[in-house]
Amino acid sequence: MSEFIPVSFKRSIVKLLGKDEIKKIDRWNKISEIASKQCERDIIPKVRKIETVKEICNQINNYDIVLVAYELEKENYIKNELKKLKKIKNNYKIAIIIGPEGGIEIEEAEILKKAGAKIVSLGKRILRTETVAMQVSSIIMYELENGGN
Repeated sequence: MSEFIPVSFKRSIVKLLGKDEIKKIDRWNKISEIASKQCERDIIPKVRKIETVKEICNQINNYDIVLVAYELEKENYIKNELKKLKKIKNNYKIAIIIGPEGGIEIEEAEILKKAGAKIVSLGKRILRTETVAMQVSSIIMYELENGGN
C-alpha cells in the first residue's frame, strides 16, 4: 500500500469539512508513519484528502485495476478479477474501494462500474469496514505473488 484516499459516500456516518478534515488527515498520516516504522516499511503510506465518488471515478484510468468490495455482488469474486490481471502483466497498480459501515448504495456502485471499476464480492460474510482493507490486501498478495492458482 502506498496511499489511502478516504472517500465520502452517501452512507458515510462521519462527514468531515474544513479544519476538521485537515486535523483528521494529519492524525491519520501520523498513525500511518508510526505503524510503518513499527513494521519497518520502506514506504510510508500517505493519507490524501477526502474525495467524492465522482472524483474517484476521474482517477480510475490511473490504475491497472480498481476493485470495489461490494456486499451485494454475488457472482464476480475478487479472485476472478485478479486472475485476469495476472495474465496481462507482472507489476500492478491496484486501487481498492471500500464502502462505509452502511455499505455502498446501488447507484454509487453503478457509477463506479460505468467508470471502469470492477465490482467484486469477498464472499458470503459482511465484514467490518476497518477489516476489509487487510482482508483484500491479503487476498491480493496471495493471488498475485505466485501463491494463487
